Amino acid sequence: MVMFTQLSERDIVAIAGDFGLGEVVTWTEIPAGTINSNFSLETTDGRFVLRINEGKSEDEVRYEAELVTELVGRGVPAPLPHRAPSGDPFVVHDGRYVSLFPWVEGSHRSAGQVTASDAAALGRALARLHRAGLDIAEKFQRAGRYTFEQIVGRFEHICTLTDATSDPVLAPALAVVKDEIAWLRARDHTRQSATRGIIHGDLFPDNVMFAGPELTALIDFEQASAGSLAYDVAVCLNSWCYDDEFDPALITATLSGYQEVRAMPRHDLAALPVEVRAAAMRFIVTRITDVYLPGVDNPDKDFRSYLVRLKSWRAMDTDVLHPII
Repeated sequence: MVMFTQLSERDIVAIAGDFGLGEVVTWTEIPAGTINSNFSLETTDGRFVLRINEGKSEDEVRYEAELVTELVGRGVPAPLPHRAPSGDPFVVHDGRYVSLFPWVEGSHRSAGQVTASDAAALGRALARLHRAGLDIAEKFQRAGRYTFEQIVGRFEHICTLTDATSDPVLAPALAVVKDEIAWLRARDHTRQSATRGIIHGDLFPDNVMFAGPELTALIDFEQASAGSLAYDVAVCLNSWCYDDEFDPALITATLSGYQEVRAMPRHDLAALPVEVRAAAMRFIVTRITDVYLPGVDNPDKDFRSYLVRLKSWRAMDTDVLHPII
């Protein structure tokens, strides 16, 4: 991964001091994430994750911190943002907003490691987040970065690039996305009828921590926003329930776990077979714009893996998810 900001020992000591932490013991870069620069920081007060919020405004950083604080207070398992002596959930260093979170022990599940038990735990945790978010949705109304129209705008921009439309790898994918956008537009009423609340928006396996079999934390709420709860479930089905193909047992476990905590109403169930395709299409487009076109060397973010997912959903009966639930 590209580290957008490089910090020196002096920078780290200054940031730790601004947060009112003890003496710095050790620190290192965390080579993860595509948006922010992240560091492991250990001080005499404990171990933390230090995040440089690249290109974000104060309002964006504050929104995430205040939202997570509210969700944690309602039982959502997530690390509570550390506050500076000023009371702000960030400090400013060299013109950038810096966030700090307690270190969460554990590990992520990688492709092929996810069990039915893991998937059920994910479903329950996501449902707890959604249920808690319904109570505060009005307070935290904010459009996400990746709304359908924003994704369509990215796609339309790609189509203006001669190098993209003539690329033999990219051109077939763009044709699929064009058809998919039309298909989704025709189902706008179904999508808009789904429950709206607070969504994580990016709950991939690398944003969930496990300690042994126990799910311990949901992390990285920077894409959290108001949105369709069915869409948020769909993001998880795409990212957790697929290895070389979709695994019905993992889909069943995820949805069953979710239903234990929050029964999905009829309009959410109707939207889910549409949203699984919308989510797959979104990650095709963002991985083209953020990874493929800039030439970023990151095989884990290859848009073609989501193109395969989308084609798989398209080959299924649109009601395939209903019997599972």
